[in-house]
Amino acid sequence: MNKADFWNDQRKAQKVTREINTLRLQLEQDKKLQAIHGDLNTYVLMLEEQFSDSLLQDGVDELQTAQPIIEKVEAQFLQNGETDPNSAILAIHPGAGGTESQDWAEMLMRMYKRWAEQTEYKIEVVDILPGDEAGIKSVTMEILGEYAYGMLKSESGIHRLVRISPFNAQGKRQTSFASVFVYPIIDDDVEVEIDPKDLRIDTYRASGKGGQGVNTTDSAVRITHIPTNIVAQCQNERSQIINREVAMKILKSRLYQMQIEERDKERQKLADAKTEIGWGNQIRSYVFHPYQMVKDHRTDYETGNVSAVMNGDLDGFMNAYLKFKAERK
Repeated sequence: MNKADFWNDQRKAQKVTREINTLRLQLEQDKKLQAIHGDLNTYVLMLEEQFSDSLLQDGVDELQTAQPIIEKVEAQFLQNGETDPNSAILAIHPGAGGTESQDWAEMLMRMYKRWAEQTEYKIEVVDILPGDEAGIKSVTMEILGEYAYGMLKSESGIHRLVRISPFNAQGKRQTSFASVFVYPIIDDDVEVEIDPKDLRIDTYRASGKGGQGVNTTDSAVRITHIPTNIVAQCQNERSQIINREVAMKILKSRLYQMQIEERDKERQKLADAKTEIGWGNQIRSYVFHPYQMVKDHRTDYETGNVSAVMNGDLDGFMNAYLKFKAERK
């Protein structure tokens, strides 16, 4: 990095910089673990020399304080996939049920925004389509930061909500579904072959709230990859050119993810995901009534603190999924 010509090749320089940042992060986490190990080992040695209840309690308190740090570091070491260190694209779509499901989709969007803010990731809403009465019909967001994809990949699937409907005058219990899809944002130097003849590019007027010019010109862009029927769209910017670039980035990431899934015989994610993400095959249930509980059906991790989860406390679910996948391997 200290070479005078280091930044001449911007793509290569950025890739090297990201790799260095990842290594620095791993070294910092290793130092934290060593410090915790040293402190806890000191308590063990002191207790072996002279046992006391107060000293034992101090050691237990130290371990409980260190537990969140240990779990965070463990999760990062379990994120050893090819694209785990990357930023992520997260898309949410409501299921059948109209306003109920659209409201649930918006609740999930807020939950992931809260999680990203707490984790100090940057969030950019690329495309959003408001619901007819409430909620959203779809949203695509970029979650930018180290290992955003490695953590968020656990969220792909169907999310089920059970609650007393705020849209039903009779106050009946309602079940709603929404799907979450997560893809890694891939580097520009990763080659994904896209034949321009396979693309259909449509421009349209952006919907929903926006700045001056957003809703008055055909600046929104939708790109369809005809062979796979994958659709990527962006209406976040006033510039059609910028929206097209972002939509192409999303399309490239989704095609790359598909290639990885098809190539990797060990995981076979594409086939598995199609089974898991089918309606009625939810990965997680959020129950607001008649009791309160959020449960992941893959790992059996659960909590009764629904409010904390909906405010972005998701690390427990993500860490449990990483351990679950590691054990299966």
